[in-house]
Amino acid sequence: MTGITGLPSAKLAAHEAAVARLREEYAALPPGAPVRLAKRTSNLFRFPEGAPGREGAPGLKGTPGRGSTPHRGSARGRGSAAGPRTLDVSAFSRVLHIDPRAKIAVVGGMTTYEDLCEATLPHGLMPLVVPQLKTITLGGAVTGLGIESTSLRNGMPHESVTEMEILTGDGRVVTATQDNEHHELFHGFPNSYGTLGYALALTIELEPVRPFVHLRHFRFSNPRDCMTAIGEIAEAGSCDGHRADFTDGTAFSNTELYLTVGAFSDRAPWRSDYTGDKIYYQSVRQVREDFLSISDYLWRWDTDWFWCSRPFGVQKPLIRRLWPRRYRRSDVYRRLVAFDRRYGLTDTLNAHRQRPQREAVIQDVEIPVARGADFLEFFARETGMSPVWLCPLRLRGERSWPLYPLQPGEVYVNFGFWGTVPLPPGRRDGYHNRMIEDEVSALGGHKSLYSTSYYSEQEFRRRYNGAAYEKLKAEYDGQGRLLGLYDKCVRGR
Repeated sequence: MTGITGLPSAKLAAHEAAVARLREEYAALPPGAPVRLAKRTSNLFRFPEGAPGREGAPGLKGTPGRGSTPHRGSARGRGSAAGPRTLDVSAFSRVLHIDPRAKIAVVGGMTTYEDLCEATLPHGLMPLVVPQLKTITLGGAVTGLGIESTSLRNGMPHESVTEMEILTGDGRVVTATQDNEHHELFHGFPNSYGTLGYALALTIELEPVRPFVHLRHFRFSNPRDCMTAIGEIAEAGSCDGHRADFTDGTAFSNTELYLTVGAFSDRAPWRSDYTGDKIYYQSVRQVREDFLSISDYLWRWDTDWFWCSRPFGVQKPLIRRLWPRRYRRSDVYRRLVAFDRRYGLTDTLNAHRQRPQREAVIQDVEIPVARGADFLEFFARETGMSPVWLCPLRLRGERSWPLYPLQPGEVYVNFGFWGTVPLPPGRRDGYHNRMIEDEVSALGGHKSLYSTSYYSEQEFRRRYNGAAYEKLKAEYDGQGRLLGLYDKCVRGR
């Protein structure tokens, strides 16, 4: 029987039946067989093994990372010759129940935020944090961390979860809350990336919305003034009298940075549409203020995958007119990237044209706001990629989350950068990413693990609380049926 509360009896019975089927399917998998979820989309940038790529580039190019030889005879290595076994989790990809009066939702762990918001917005409600891309799933945002422009007010998605039902690595289905017998799993599930188990259902808080969002774009001519303004917004909850229901930013260079502050609004003198000819990130430097519907605001970054649709030509007016609007979305672009990685098309073309070797630098890092300017100066000097996304955040309460140990009360800035840069002569793939990892550590920050990582096992254990993780792994996946966190996130298996 499931422990998820708040479901009407008919929905509860259907959900319990789906849970029972999944448990049987999981129990039937051969011991040691690699386990994968049968999901239509992914927002990880660790592509499957076996794709062409440069030696030593873990995950992103689809090749094994350092020390990634399978552990012969271990649970993690056995069964790999047969290939990974997939679990059918389609029954957990829907919104199970919304209680508008209590402002909570019970949601399948594989439900996308696109579907979740489509269900909550008609009730005048939204999740407290809605990650930027439509196909991010609720379970993925909790186990892999998520962030968006409400994170300065509301923290990260896992902080608004009150209850989660998890299929653990050892085959149990448990319900974890902050104060029941599985409270250590509840607090340790964020940043575990599916290595302790899979979220089948989650109960989350919702907050009221207004029909529109009124945006103002504030320009700064240097990183230090921009970081100072973020600290002031965190303290006051507004910027120049404009309420900060939403706060993020875009750095086009270290002399042209913008903070975009959004306030809920019941009216809109005009409404912009960035799913057509106009492009959202370009508007940040073109207009002082703007109005969007709440739905268009939530997905403003998805249409052009922030600015990453550029390599596909979608931002050129002629191609944009010919590119069907329904295909202007992040999951389409990511599938194109995966196809390119699989067949090495860009690498082959660059080699044929004798262009310099390039390194993919696709990362999100959290830096204390007091050191944010230092990071931007380093990044401009050593990497030179632009634009860079800025997203302030602060933990919602006094709780800390052991596998991603941010400090309660401290303001951080997430810096997101996604693209490729030339390698200096004589340098190998990984040069820029390793340098960024070192700088993030030196500045007291943390790096998200959805993409390429190069940490040694010792450093990884220190950065991500290996002692707490190992205790949870022993309790909930003692036979190692699921990959370990280091194997999955660094070795790129």
